Amino acid sequence: MNFFLTGFGDDHFYSDEKLSRSISIKGYDSSAQLKLVIFLYFLLLIFEGALRKWFLPGLATPLLIVRDPLALWLVLKGVQRGLLPFTPYLLTMVFVGFISVYTAIFFGHGNLMIALYGSRIFLIHFPLMFVIGSVLTQEDIIKYGKFILLLSILMAVLIAFQFYSPQSHWVNRGVGGDMEGAGFGGALGYFRPPGTFSFTNGTALFFSLSSCFILYFWVKTSEINILLLIGATVALITSIPLSISRGLFFQVLVSLIFMIVALSRNPRYLGRLLLIGIIILTLVLVLSQTEIFNTATMVFFSRFEDASRTEGGLEGTLGDRFLGGLLSAILNSTKNPFFGHGLGLGSNVASALLIGDRSFLIAEEEWARTIGELGAVLGLTVIFVRAKLSFKIALASFYCLKRGNILPWMLSSFGVIVISQGQWAQPTALGFSTFIGGLIISTFNKSSPHQINKN
Repeated sequence: MNFFLTGFGDDHFYSDEKLSRSISIKGYDSSAQLKLVIFLYFLLLIFEGALRKWFLPGLATPLLIVRDPLALWLVLKGVQRGLLPFTPYLLTMVFVGFISVYTAIFFGHGNLMIALYGSRIFLIHFPLMFVIGSVLTQEDIIKYGKFILLLSILMAVLIAFQFYSPQSHWVNRGVGGDMEGAGFGGALGYFRPPGTFSFTNGTALFFSLSSCFILYFWVKTSEINILLLIGATVALITSIPLSISRGLFFQVLVSLIFMIVALSRNPRYLGRLLLIGIIILTLVLVLSQTEIFNTATMVFFSRFEDASRTEGGLEGTLGDRFLGGLLSAILNSTKNPFFGHGLGLGSNVASALLIGDRSFLIAEEEWARTIGELGAVLGLTVIFVRAKLSFKIALASFYCLKRGNILPWMLSSFGVIVISQGQWAQPTALGFSTFIGGLIISTFNKSSPHQINKN
């Protein structure tokens, strides 16, 4: 049975047979063309930073939105071919995108370029999530997963090289060929490596996505080359200390919890769960015998302790910075102008245009930035749509899990977080949110189910 959730107030599903028929009626070539452009979007998501830093530094500024033409083309084709399900989520976001351009110009910052830059979130990338979900199938997602596992090995090698190289080295060159380096504050004289991305958050987002597939394939070992899986697992384990990212650490823990929930639902798979735990522990013990891993681990824990001290420990990190930030954004929503300070003002593009430097003109936290840009009414509407969509996706994924399909459940371990509160003003975070959302929705399409009880 194919399904996805429709409205805001109900828990019903709708069949996507209409979408599947639309693709088949247009023919294989049409579907293949769309899938190719989606793949190009994914490649640019991964390597856009490499183009801006190493290969085309002189075009660093226009390359910031290099994925947008592909996204716009896909959305237009989706509308033309009837692949966009006009759910309340989509209609609401498109409405906000249009109306907030006018409010930004007449009641906010008054800069059309900044407003249009901000509107692409709602008018292009959010709809793209549903186009991806209408076009791809579970078989396509498995292919993406295998490719991501391969990329994770190469990415781990790259960030290790960046971690142990000085910021003056070409591998650490910043956007536009900046010789000061692209690394961000870490600990003990080491910097957080950005990998192929423009900023270090890309490393954490990429390995967060890869962790979903790595854990999935440990459940479905018959679908993957075991050497590739082991290599990707080693890459994931080493990426946590090398990235010096607490966000990645917590996200991997969340994905592990999702996998435990999935396997514990069937007592027959408790042995499999124990085996996976033993394998991961063994790999950690082997890696701990290497100087590369030990040094990175020491730096990671130093960063963890420094940040925890500043934020008041783990309770402060999760309570004040995470939950407290979300709550304070809502409680303080009425302190902003009714229509906010203007769409797009919270982005680095706006700060570069207005003050000539990258900074947070409104707020670093996503929900506070959204309300600051759009005002209480429109901002809370966007937050509600994102939270509701994440909840619906989680609910649909759990329904799949009950039917034996673990893939959407594992992808949701990352998707529900980045869709609900990912920093959409930052292009890389926006791209990962769009892509993972599309992948999860596509797992609800008709295809051969990748069920937990088929190995």
